[in-house]
Amino acid sequence: MTTLPRPTTELSADEARRIALRAQGLLGSPDRRAGVRGVLRHLGAVQLDTISVLARSHELVPYARLGAVGRSTVERAYWTDTHAFEYWSHAACLLPVEEWPHFAFRRRAYRDRPHWNHELPEGAYDQVVKQLRAEGPLTATELGGAKRTSAWWDWSGAKVAVERALMYGEVVCVERRGWKRVYDLAERAIPQALLHDELDDTECVRRLVGLAGRALGVGTRADIADYHRLKAEQVDAVIADSGLVPVTVEGWSRPAWADPEALRTPPRGRHRTTLLSPFDSLVWERARTERIFGFTHRLEAYVPRHKRVYGYFAMPVLSGGRLVGRVDPAREGRTLVARQVTLDGPKAVPGVARALAEAAAWVDCTDVRVERADAPELREPLVRELARLLA
Repeated sequence: MTTLPRPTTELSADEARRIALRAQGLLGSPDRRAGVRGVLRHLGAVQLDTISVLARSHELVPYARLGAVGRSTVERAYWTDTHAFEYWSHAACLLPVEEWPHFAFRRRAYRDRPHWNHELPEGAYDQVVKQLRAEGPLTATELGGAKRTSAWWDWSGAKVAVERALMYGEVVCVERRGWKRVYDLAERAIPQALLHDELDDTECVRRLVGLAGRALGVGTRADIADYHRLKAEQVDAVIADSGLVPVTVEGWSRPAWADPEALRTPPRGRHRTTLLSPFDSLVWERARTERIFGFTHRLEAYVPRHKRVYGYFAMPVLSGGRLVGRVDPAREGRTLVARQVTLDGPKAVPGVARALAEAAAWVDCTDVRVERADAPELREPLVRELARLLA
């Protein structure tokens, strides 16, 4: 069992909250020169998801930090000149391409995995690799069909094979075309200087623990493990020499670790006011979100409609460094519809209104309609504030 060093720094709950916001790029002036690629490298991972309401989650993440960055700019930043690759991190994520060597431990684990949900047909793997080598980047459809039937999870042999090759690291996704993955051989897509699996598991995990600590600013072992979905024992084995330092945080019952750079200067600057994707790394881990913000966050898209509390794609609203409410959005033509709004009291109205107005402008909507507020007496103040902002 690893003996943890004694903490040398004590943080108040408020300091921890502001450190976390700054580490996530949501406190202080954004680095617009580094743009979307800078956001990706700063966070270390940006989650992908199929749901698109205002926009897809990988677009919403840089929007929350940079403001109204063009959606085509976002796509080019990720995919042009192989600045990113898709792989399994916190979930399916975009990752900075320079971190390719540090996921060797996971590629090896997949190669050694004894059981899979889909059976790999004989010869399908070699056929997919042969076809990509001969024809260049292809979608699963172009490789022979993505599905055998209309059922979502009933993959064709070609789809099973190419996804297995992606997990093994022989194939990568080089772009998304109509949300379909476009696959190519890793030997062509990943820079040669990075295309190796020489790092052992300990080196890989140590790097990812350090990256998680920097992206979080301060976190418990569980927070740090969750960021790239590492096992607790993997974190324990390397955290003492990961570069992170032990701290205590007011109100936290578990030991915590912090990025030493995050402790050097007090976290000051302008707070972002924005809608957050439910898949934003600021709110990835529910227990951490409750601990830091006193805010319960749960995606309800996969919850039966009659059991939803906050809505299909309820987006947390960040304002003044706090999570002050939720908005379940939709679009009708050039109107952004707030189907359901949850506000943390009257003081939340200006921040929620500003977040809605800015999001509407970003997606080229000229109007915002508020259908329902959980506190009915706050609906009219919110509507008035929106009218003022949109005038």
